[in-house]
Amino acid sequence: MPEMRSVAENSSVTEFILAGLTGQPELQIPLFFLFLGFYVVTVVGNLGLITLIGLNSHLHTPMYFFLYNLSFIDFCYSTVITPKMLMSFVSKKNIISYAGCMTQLFFFLFFVISESFILSAMAYDRYVAICNPLVYMATMSPQICLLLLLGVYVMGFVGAMAHTACMVRLTFCASNLVDHYMCDILPLLELSCTSTHVNELVVFIVVGIDIGVPTVTIFISYALILSSILHIRSTEGRSKAFSTCSSHIIAVSLFFGSGAYMYLKPSSLLPMNQGKVSSLFYTIVVPMLNPLIYSLRNKDVKSALKKTLSKVLFS
Repeated sequence: MPEMRSVAENSSVTEFILAGLTGQPELQIPLFFLFLGFYVVTVVGNLGLITLIGLNSHLHTPMYFFLYNLSFIDFCYSTVITPKMLMSFVSKKNIISYAGCMTQLFFFLFFVISESFILSAMAYDRYVAICNPLVYMATMSPQICLLLLLGVYVMGFVGAMAHTACMVRLTFCASNLVDHYMCDILPLLELSCTSTHVNELVVFIVVGIDIGVPTVTIFISYALILSSILHIRSTEGRSKAFSTCSSHIIAVSLFFGSGAYMYLKPSSLLPMNQGKVSSLFYTIVVPMLNPLIYSLRNKDVKSALKKTLSKVLFS
């Protein structure tokens, strides 16, 4: 980006040092192995789910189409953050270039915003499946699913561009120590020696939209789903309807809860150390838990896994 190069030239800071999760030396190696384990589970879980959905034709439905993309997004944004984070545990100075920092910021925001909208698309899918089952295949046609997915990635791109464009306009001329394990918006704003009022306004507007719109969509979808479930007379029918939604509700609660806590609280009320812990949930823990939540609580996925494993073993 020419704009990124010119800003970097006007700034005395050409690289940043990522402080990492903790400054306590005795915790570095245990934390390295802990988060390496998390990352391995994340990669295996998400790539495994992507492969499983791809190989089993009976999982080629709208619900699993969105789950496929959720796993792809989780794998990508975990990969944008975790390898660099692991370096902070084993190196004396975890240095990242100015361009590298802005690139990490852009891709992190792109995938994390896309995740919030893919979760709302999944809520809409569940609403149609439970409340209008007779027109489900017509309403959730391949064309509609692709349009919804396009909307997800467009919102991710627009949000990431808005934040990153505002960030590259700032000048960094004092400390280059980022008090975080990644290049995130709030810790970078603390280092700027120019006014950050526009950036803070963009954070509240864009994050408000990227958390607010999906949250409202999800709440409305689940209010209608709950109303529909309460009208189901059979206990078996109710429990089946609840079970198809429970995995999604758990994933949504973890993701939006930690994201809202991090970004929608004034920085004076949220010390950076607490912010790091909060961001651990949606950057490290959620991408790891999502494939486990959706596979362990889903009969179709477990059945597909058994079939695929038996084919591999017998072949």
